[in-house]
Amino acid sequence: MFSSRAKRLTENAPELDAIVIINGQEPFLDSTFWYLTGQRSGTFEGGIAVARDGNLDVIVSPLEAEGAREGMGEIHEYADREDRNNILKDLLKGCVNVGFNINSAPYSGVEYVRKLADVKVADATKSINDTISVKDEKEVEAIRRACRISSKVADEIPGMLRSGVTEKSVAAAMDNRMRELGGEGNAFDTIAAFGENASKPHHSPTDRKLGKGDVALFDFGTKYDRYCSDMTRTVFFGEPKDVLKRAYVTVMEAQETGFLCYRDGAPASEADIQARKVIDAGEFKGRMIHTFGHGIGMDVHEAISVYSRSEQILRSGNVVSAEPGIYLPGVGGIRIEDTCLVKVGGAERLTSFDRDLTII
Repeated sequence: MFSSRAKRLTENAPELDAIVIINGQEPFLDSTFWYLTGQRSGTFEGGIAVARDGNLDVIVSPLEAEGAREGMGEIHEYADREDRNNILKDLLKGCVNVGFNINSAPYSGVEYVRKLADVKVADATKSINDTISVKDEKEVEAIRRACRISSKVADEIPGMLRSGVTEKSVAAAMDNRMRELGGEGNAFDTIAAFGENASKPHHSPTDRKLGKGDVALFDFGTKYDRYCSDMTRTVFFGEPKDVLKRAYVTVMEAQETGFLCYRDGAPASEADIQARKVIDAGEFKGRMIHTFGHGIGMDVHEAISVYSRSEQILRSGNVVSAEPGIYLPGVGGIRIEDTCLVKVGGAERLTSFDRDLTII
């Protein structure tokens, strides 16, 4: 079992006297706050978490105090701004180098702490990423639950498709179904792309109608206990163009090749390099226009880059996507994606669906 999350975080940042996580106003909230506190709900606008010497202190308003006590850390409920100032100054007494999540912390919040406690601001991003990227058993179970929900919806996609349905309507049906199955909101905006629209990896659903011969690409995920799933399924509605069938077979081979590179201690670059070799070996050279994968946790994109130039090393407990793709402008695109758990000696697919070429 892991030690407390705050303890792990401070052990990963020995050069810092403390790490302060600041929530701004919604939507500028930091998932690291929920990671450290273990909270399942709440908004915690303006909430502050202080990790120091392996301990966690959480400063909240009366609005969130009751819920805060259901999580981890010592809770400090403030009555007004002056009270909050005094609590924070006391918690940071004797600190010089204080780390912040520079990618998420609002500038106003960092300046507030710096001036109030007279500390030096340091970037704790790497220490935070190194900590949250290795999931504990509770986190893995939450991701498994999210993946089971999205996998069930993936199995049901063929039954949602008929001539004339729109991208928007199928995306809405998928979103609703994930909720019905226990999902707690989307991990990200669902992508539904028909025909030529599937050549755009981040396509937003439109009123484009499904017709015979179309490729239909769906990229979607849900949340469970705040943790995300992420998967992509691509099917064909009627007999597709031969070039798209060839692309599908190539992507399926590339995904399996890259997936087999996932293991504890492996370079994060290796999966991308090997999968890209498969795609670049034939007629689709250069058509994989994004990385092979990324980290997944409370945020659907966490700071593990599975890319040919990555210098990161995969660790047991990392959760990453495996999502090669081929994109043919004006024709369509193919992507196959699973959420994967890195283990010693290999990896486990947490999402599951039939990856064989499917014609409906």
